[in-house]
Amino acid sequence: MRERSALSCAAAAAWGEVGRGGVPKCDFHPCRGLSLKKIALLSPQSLSDHAVSTDPPAERTGQRQNRGMRTRLGCLSHKSDSYNDFTAILPDKPNRALKRLSTEEATRWADSFDVLLSHKYGLAAFRAFLKTEFSEENLEFWLACEDFKKTRSAAKLASKAQRIFEEFIDVQAPREVNIDFQTRELTRRNMQEPSLSCFDQAQGKVHSLMEKDSYPRFLRSKIYTDLLSQTQRRLS
Repeated sequence: MRERSALSCAAAAAWGEVGRGGVPKCDFHPCRGLSLKKIALLSPQSLSDHAVSTDPPAERTGQRQNRGMRTRLGCLSHKSDSYNDFTAILPDKPNRALKRLSTEEATRWADSFDVLLSHKYGLAAFRAFLKTEFSEENLEFWLACEDFKKTRSAAKLASKAQRIFEEFIDVQAPREVNIDFQTRELTRRNMQEPSLSCFDQAQGKVHSLMEKDSYPRFLRSKIYTDLLSQTQRRLS
């Protein structure tokens, strides 16, 4: 980080750095209002006390944002291991959901990815897990495609397709999913004449990515193992 102290102001006077009308120039804001004579009399300790950052405002803002992001990441990392009551995961009323969810049902989520997605509480738990990994857009896109394929109104088809494309597929979309260039361009061409199958390839790619990458990690996560433990304790 670059620093400038009041010492540089005194040096400016000594070196004849002047502004308009021959008045010595000092842009160092803690010294504004002080005469150059007073600046020159400042002690070395007071000079060091006056040192401040002269980084551009945008750079300082970026540094503050980075510190804030690191704080939020740390909090979320801690939070991801603390789903003991599952109030933030399960839909409806969590306590009632836990009573309805059997150990057998929760265990079956490990049978296959599609079994997990087809179960109301399994889907909710998986969504909560993806949020801890900042990749929930993959599941949201897959669900949006499932809903899109149920569209029966031709008048709504094009507008719904456009919203999904702009939100998940387009380059720099707000919730852009991780698909290859060829799939993205194929989907873009499909948008010229939208149909119920226009997102099939992109949806398949995202499903495969979650199945091979996120799903195994979910099965090893504390979210899943703690949920299993709660259902087992309820039976004991």
